[in-house]
Amino acid sequence: MKSPNRIDQKFQDLRAARQCGFIAYITAGDPDLQSLPGLVAVLEKSGVDIVELGIPFSDPLADGATIQAASGRAIAAGATVLGVLEAVREIRRTSEIPIVLFTYLNPVYIHGFDKFHSDAAAAGADGILILDLPPDEAVRNAELTKSHGLLAIRLIAPTTPPARMELIAKSAEGFIYYVSREGVTGEQASLSIGIAAQVDEIKKHTSLPVAVGFGISTPEQAAEVAGESDAVVVGSAIVRRIGEFGKSDVLHAKVAGFLEPIVKAVKNIKRP
Repeated sequence: MKSPNRIDQKFQDLRAARQCGFIAYITAGDPDLQSLPGLVAVLEKSGVDIVELGIPFSDPLADGATIQAASGRAIAAGATVLGVLEAVREIRRTSEIPIVLFTYLNPVYIHGFDKFHSDAAAAGADGILILDLPPDEAVRNAELTKSHGLLAIRLIAPTTPPARMELIAKSAEGFIYYVSREGVTGEQASLSIGIAAQVDEIKKHTSLPVAVGFGISTPEQAAEVAGESDAVVVGSAIVRRIGEFGKSDVLHAKVAGFLEPIVKAVKNIKRP
């Protein structure tokens, strides 16, 4: 019998424990690819359930200044698609943490859509979120539907109407990523209004878990979102600390020190 995908298994375990999940985003290759396995180990030790690895791209239009800068640093340090996949393979030597590759279509298409999915699955990735490939566009080209076992994570935004939510949800796997505010990524002083209502609306169209991200950066914000969703996503606030401390000896301690109270706040919320 085929084993469940690590993402599906993780959410099964979280449901059994009545816990909300915690998903961390970092840019692969920042400060360099050699640092990536160690950073992922710090995330896992800090209580992160799923890791999103952003593949560096020269024109990350959906990302704010923090992640744009991280992509620039990673590319300058020599990060490539092949390098990221090799780093995933290295992570798999010691860890079974679920990994989602977070990317734009351009790097995937240059690598070869089918080949990328095959290579990523072979390296040990579990899911893929392509920011700028709408599901209705993908189905027009058979090549763009091949997954080789990678789960296709889909985005839903505050402006997504119910009819389109249903379309997106039908093609989604693993979990739905609800982008809780309009605009680009980045830390915010306050949460968006109406997250609970939007999550409830999404759940009318899917049985998949709903993860909420964009702007979460404090234990208080994370705890509030944990009470309204199946997983909390934090990215820019982690990436900013990686940018600040780079290759210094305190990088791991700074990342762990930031994450641990946020993860604790999330795990203290008991799900129904």
